Parts: sequence; C-alpha cells; structure tokens
Amino acid sequence: MESIDLVRHNLRRSADLVLAHVEDMREHAFVRPSSGGGGHTLWVLGHLAYIEGLVVRTFALGEPNPLAKWQEVFDGAEVPDDPERFPSFDETLAMCRGARDETRKRIDALTEPDLDRASANAPEGYEDSFGTVRLCLQYVADHWYMHRGQLAGARRAAGVDRMWV
Repeated sequence: MESIDLVRHNLRRSADLVLAHVEDMREHAFVRPSSGGGGHTLWVLGHLAYIEGLVVRTFALGEPNPLAKWQEVFDGAEVPDDPERFPSFDETLAMCRGARDETRKRIDALTEPDLDRASANAPEGYEDSFGTVRLCLQYVADHWYMHRGQLAGARRAAGVDRMWV
C-alpha cells in the first residue's frame, strides 16, 4: 500500500464516522456537549467544512477558501448560540459533505510524490502541521476525528442514543 492510499482511507473513514453521529441530531443541533459549553452539532459541522477549505484549498493549494464567509461564525474563539447567525442544518451538512467530497476528488489526481510538494500557503511557524500537501490532508482527516468527541457529547446531552461506530 502506498501512503496516498492510507490518506484516502483516513479521509473516507473520518467522514463516515463523524457524519454517522450527525444524521439524527437535526432537532438537537444547538445542544452543547457539556454543561461547560463546547461546540454544538451545527457549529462542529460548519467548523469542519470551513477548516477543510482553509487547510486544503488555501494552505495546501493556494486557492481561496470557498467558505471564507463562514469564518466569523465557525472559526472564532466563541461558539455562538443564536440560530439566526447560522445557515440551516441541511445547508451546513451539505456544505460539510461537499467540502470532504471536493477534497477526495482532488486527491484522486495526486500521485505519491505530489503529497510531498510544499504547501502553497502554509502559515509561518506551522510548517510541521501544514508544510506539505500530505500534512494538510492528514490534518483534515485528524481534525474530523478530533471533533467526533464533541459530537458524541452533544448526542449524550441531547438524550440521543450512543453510537458504537
């Protein structure tokens, strides 16, 4: 197996596992994962889509983030509660799926050596995380896994059954 196959697997699997926690949370989209706060389901979805565009499109490829307009709501230090500030659940879920689908389509054209190309626009001081195309792709897969815990917490807080995937 070449490492590009592992990257493809990680991107597919992280999306499958995370989105499985989301489908039945539409009616509980603003439930926080704990009494101490954290990202509610709608915020996590938008955050994943926004960061995917930032890391893959902007950092790795040097293109504009197609979801740049979402930065204020989905990439700030605070997680807003006001539903009026957010796109609908269905729109956010579709954009999240679309962001991952676009990433997966783009890597289908890459070869193993392409993964080690320097990123077009890695932030200074973050080369260890975003310095190559490979690092950017692995980051977005890991980022989805990381937020899976928030989604599991939000499910528990909303009284939605635990998932074993």
